[in-house]
This record gives sequence, C-alpha cells and structure tokens, in this order.
Amino acid sequence: MDVYHYFAFSDGGEGGNPAGVSFWDVFPKNSEMCQLAAELGYSESVFARPEQGGFRVRYFSPESEIPFCGHATLALGAALCEHYGGGQFELTLNDAKISVCGEQTKYGIRVSLKSPPTQNSIISDTTYRTALDVFGYTDAQINTTIPPARIYAGADHLVLSLKSRSDLARMRYDMEACRTFMIENNFVTVMLVWQESDRLFCVRNAFASSGIFEDPATGAAAAAFAGYLRDKGLSSEKNLVFLQGQDMGMPSRLLTHAGSDVGGAITVSGMVRPLSISG
Repeated sequence: MDVYHYFAFSDGGEGGNPAGVSFWDVFPKNSEMCQLAAELGYSESVFARPEQGGFRVRYFSPESEIPFCGHATLALGAALCEHYGGGQFELTLNDAKISVCGEQTKYGIRVSLKSPPTQNSIISDTTYRTALDVFGYTDAQINTTIPPARIYAGADHLVLSLKSRSDLARMRYDMEACRTFMIENNFVTVMLVWQESDRLFCVRNAFASSGIFEDPATGAAAAAFAGYLRDKGLSSEKNLVFLQGQDMGMPSRLLTHAGSDVGGAITVSGMVRPLSISG
C-alpha cells in the first residue's frame, strides 16, 4: 500500500495544507483508516477505491471520519492526474457525489473540485454568544454585514466575520472548550474571515473538533462560505479568493467560483505540490 503526500492550495510553490492519499481495492476497517490518518499526522487524509465510473472516497482525521474535505480532495485529484493523466474523475462520498479535475501546468498541478450542494442557516443567539466566549471576541468586533451562520457544502461549519485583520491574527481559544462547543453543534471547523475587498478574504479555520488547533487551507469551508454569500445575496462576485494559513506560516490560496443557482455546487480550485511517496 502506497501513501501519496501532497500540499493542497499552495501559494507560489509554498505552504498549502498537507494530506495523505491512499488507494485500496477494499477499504480496511474504520478503526484502521483512523489509525493510518493518525500515523500520517495530517488534519485529514483520503482513502479511495475504484468503482464503476469513478472512485468511492472516504476522509479521516486522526480522530474520526469526516464527511467531506476539500484539501484532501485536491490532493486526490493531483494523485489521479499523475497516475491517469489530466481529466475529470467522478467521486462518490458517504452522502454526496462530486467530481475533481486535475491538469499539469508549467507551474505544477492545478486541481479543481465541484462541491456538494450548499446550505446555510442563521445560528441561535445562544450559539453565537458561546462562540464569542470561546474565542474571546465581543459584539463590537463582529462584522454583521455578513451575519454569523451555519454554512454547509458537504460538512457543517460556523462562520464569524471580523471587522479587522488584527483581530483575525489574534485568534486564540482553549482547545477543550472549543472542541466541546464544536462537537455539541456538529461544526467541523469554525471559520473566521476578514474581508479585504469585494473578492478577497483572509481566513483562519479552527479545527479543535479533531484535536487540531488550526487548518492551513479548508476547501470545504471555502465552498460553504462562497455558497452562503451567493445564496443570501451578500455578494455579487462569482469568483472569490481566500488567503489562509498566513498566520501559521503555511500560506495557502483557494479560489472559488459560484454559479447562479441557489444551493448549487461551488467550484474550488488551487495548486497542489507533491511531497513524497512511502510504501
């Protein structure tokens, strides 16, 4: 069994979010996939097996199965591109069908995915107040032109929009308190955003639900957020840029494209750089 290692959503040949990719004829037990993900030590790894017309795909963090992971999907797309050449591949997840497309360019491997459908809902005041307590923010620091919300594109995330870049840079929280909050509310990540321009957002994603303080690049959350902005009429921009990982020294660049259909899939794309292969 070979494991392929990639940095997804790298920016200028640097940074990105590492993920492991492995191919199977038959999936091992859940506990074994979770153990392998823990041994790799990445925030998520992806397991794929061929099936008619595409691949059956599952994602695991070091502690649990994740319904959808954007950066691991890009890593899988890079592996498929290297093995089979460029093109589109159909993927069957636990709860959705998506696709990934990879191509070799003079700058490296460029991969895009089509996300699951998007959903969103406004959170309760209790959930909002708890989130503020966990992260140490106040009402005055929250940009309410983008209301706090539960956002979804294959997995649930909480998004909080901040008024200043410095407040984003100062993200801090107690791991256990945040982990409890996220598990109780079924949030895979908490997405903190600061809007620099109509198209550009700076982002940090807390991932305490899986025992990881911060995720360097979160494609699933980017898709969910782009869908939220479109579906609620909060932005007329179809193409958005997300800069993530700068505050942790792992610069990442995520690009999204939203079609016109409310609830429709979001295209998420970025560059992927290979690391190594281990047997």
